[in-house]
Amino acid sequence: MNTANSSPPQHLYDVLIIGSGAAGLSLALRLAGRARVALLSKGALKEGCTLWAQGGIAAVMGNDRDSIESHIQDTLNAGAGLCNREAVRFTVEHGRESIQWLIEQGVPFTRESASEGGTPHYHLTREGGHSHRRIFHAADTTGHAIETTLEQKVRKHPDIALFEHHMAVDLITGSKLGQNRQRVLGAYVLDRMNDQVVVFRSRIVVLATGGASKVYLYTTNPDLSTGDGLAMAWRAGCRVANMEFNQFHPTCLYHPKAKSFLISEAVRGEGGRLLLPDGTPFMKRFDHRAELAPRDIVARAIDHEMKRHGLEYVLLDISYKPAEFIEQHFPNIYQRCLAFGFDITREPIPVVPAAHYTCGGVVTDLHARTDIPGLYAAGEVAFTGLHGANRMASNSLLECLVFAAAAAGDILQQLKHIPLPGDLPPWDESRVTDSDEEIVVTHNWDELRRFMWDYVGIVRSNKRLERAMHRIDLLSREIGEYYGNFRINSDLLELRNLVVVAELIVRCAMARKESRGLHYTLDYPEPDDTRPPRDTILSP
Repeated sequence: MNTANSSPPQHLYDVLIIGSGAAGLSLALRLAGRARVALLSKGALKEGCTLWAQGGIAAVMGNDRDSIESHIQDTLNAGAGLCNREAVRFTVEHGRESIQWLIEQGVPFTRESASEGGTPHYHLTREGGHSHRRIFHAADTTGHAIETTLEQKVRKHPDIALFEHHMAVDLITGSKLGQNRQRVLGAYVLDRMNDQVVVFRSRIVVLATGGASKVYLYTTNPDLSTGDGLAMAWRAGCRVANMEFNQFHPTCLYHPKAKSFLISEAVRGEGGRLLLPDGTPFMKRFDHRAELAPRDIVARAIDHEMKRHGLEYVLLDISYKPAEFIEQHFPNIYQRCLAFGFDITREPIPVVPAAHYTCGGVVTDLHARTDIPGLYAAGEVAFTGLHGANRMASNSLLECLVFAAAAAGDILQQLKHIPLPGDLPPWDESRVTDSDEEIVVTHNWDELRRFMWDYVGIVRSNKRLERAMHRIDLLSREIGEYYGNFRINSDLLELRNLVVVAELIVRCAMARKESRGLHYTLDYPEPDDTRPPRDTILSP
């Protein structure tokens, strides 16, 4: 039992960053030297979504054939009328400096071969929705290159305290403590290695926790993508927006042991073709851009063909390209597929869609500020207005970097005026016991992810959403009772967060009486053109 006398010492920092992907790491490095920073990683530092990002980062670097305006227009087109133009322009215009910052940190982006003693240029690829080659990449493991490069610098910096295997439980705010002034004061955090909840006090808290694709049965993301920041922000009083827009990546390797290994969009960008099992191409029937259409169109086309023909998968074929080209451009994908028995230089591979990206999130401004003073959000957890109804490929890492930089600048200004918080109440376990019914958590995990996949997936309907909400209500009560009576662990915390996220997704989906971008419903199969498109914003 924790009491005021027996609880562990409270940590005290200027800035607490919850999450250790591209947004969290880059923010920590930008603040270090001018603030004392604590960086929380729910697992090992290398286990986040950034590590698995394959494609790259979209940015315009002055190529005569490309332009800022072209990148903006492509993003607006992909967003199906819901992008915030100011956020799009802000993000795209800061792309060049973000790439340059990564280069300065040592990220090894792929270069073209130098011509007769000339200086090699960076190799740019093209992905769905982009009208030009503007994707900076490190072969087909861009996320790995970024994560490992920034990780090494974070580990060496004396002003950054790294706490691996620490999972945030809930934010501590003034209103929760009965204070008149509402602002964030810190967080309760589960030290997973020592199985105890500790208190982090800080002037500023930043959510960089990623998305919530784990709410679905099939996902390209690692097990840590459980909507923790979204749920904590909602419970603390922040608005969330556009949670109905969940992006399903069209092409994940179909193999029982592959755990939904993502096949990068760049494979299609370099000429990969989608085929039925008999070799028939089908994308031209759905969109004139064929394989280069935005992800929602490609995912829905695959889902349609699988249901129409009763298929378990479709095929992705790039084997007509020279083997040397494939091995050079997609070394990781080539090796991983080979390990599962597929040689992409000789044969097509089976692929299926899987949940990939949460386009909605915690409402922020262009400084990454949320509704609660002192609380920021950056990366996939945030709703900036950039993505609209559908995220365009390789804009997500760009968003992480741009808004981490924006947050850093604002935080350094705010820190001058924010006092350090005093002692906060310790975590109270005086009325809970150890659970002897862990199987309840396991069953609820499975039930939640299965009905979200069946009822709130690529294609929805009013009836499916109603069924999902009924099950969410039952699960919420059961999980709430369990949480109130037993000692917490990471599985229970993630389940508690995911059921909140599931409710937010369904509520947003029920509110949108049209099909737009990533939200497609059988009851309203067309966009509502009778009024200007609107964001779906929920308030606690």
